[in-house]
Amino acid sequence: MDKGWSDNNKEIQKLLTKEVTFEEAIQKLVAFREEMFDQITQIVNGYPEKAFAEMPFAGEDGYHGKTLAYSIWHIFRIEDIVTHEMIARDDQIIFSQSFQSRIGSPIITTGNELQGNGIVEFSKQLNIKELYLYAKAVKESTDQTLRNLTYKELKQKFGDDIKEKLIRCECVSEDGNAFWLIDYWCGKNIKGLVQMPLCRHWIMHIEAMRRIKNKLCKIARKGVDPVAYCGFSCNHCFLAEWCGSCRTEHNTCSFATCSEGRICPNVKCCKEKTLDGCYECDELEACEKGFYVPSNDGANAAKAQALYIRKHGKKDFLRALDRLHEKYDFQKTQEILGQDYKEGLQILEEC
Repeated sequence: MDKGWSDNNKEIQKLLTKEVTFEEAIQKLVAFREEMFDQITQIVNGYPEKAFAEMPFAGEDGYHGKTLAYSIWHIFRIEDIVTHEMIARDDQIIFSQSFQSRIGSPIITTGNELQGNGIVEFSKQLNIKELYLYAKAVKESTDQTLRNLTYKELKQKFGDDIKEKLIRCECVSEDGNAFWLIDYWCGKNIKGLVQMPLCRHWIMHIEAMRRIKNKLCKIARKGVDPVAYCGFSCNHCFLAEWCGSCRTEHNTCSFATCSEGRICPNVKCCKEKTLDGCYECDELEACEKGFYVPSNDGANAAKAQALYIRKHGKKDFLRALDRLHEKYDFQKTQEILGQDYKEGLQILEEC
């Protein structure tokens, strides 16, 4: 488990045990959930739809042996059921906002009954944008339910009426890999449900999603030119694990994720001009597109690197960065190269 997330979880659970720290616990929990949900947002915004049905760890035990689409579905179906059928006792989001048809899901269950290729085939049927909107709606409704909770309600337990309600709604499959969930949930009080699945369940599955997307990026980048269109080196970038590079569909570079169609302006321009990269462009020095926009902290560093490639080639550029990174981490190298692009070029030539 991610140490920072683990420590966060432990602190929140400790704060939940006392009435005087209960409100602080809820505030921290909602903020922590927002932090974790950001990971899902980055994945959804940064990867092509086909990636969500891929299973790079097929056959392996553990949450990482699933798909990205299944993971999102599973997290938020469980949360929707637990929050609305058990805690808030109102309508599930999947029904109240017609998300099953919007997502295109053939099931309304948690998905625990699905195995192997069944998970892949299920994932292929889902509309990822609608799935993300569903996840966001469930998260927000749960956050509000958490804010409305009182300390005394944490001890509330669940009787046979709730168990029968869960069985009647048919949101948990009768398959042996799934049906145990009903007894598991009903064996907890509200505090137990807040701890698991509304917090720890997220940690386990989102960490698994990070492993999946890192593996997908590694596969996508195999044999691909590590030099980005703008002049950055994917081999040295802090996003190396997250990003499949702008030369693949798995591009999560900041200027890609915030641009129309997830295409960085530098990439778009180079493709229109049939250039291998900005370093081949006669307008490089004066360019203010994409990474080179003056307000971008990395503009000068990117331009310095592109100019170096123009003068000395990619192989020498990568060797120069290797030498620079022996002394400094990525952030520091960008700071050093980013003061002025002409000075940055000189530093690269001297290192």
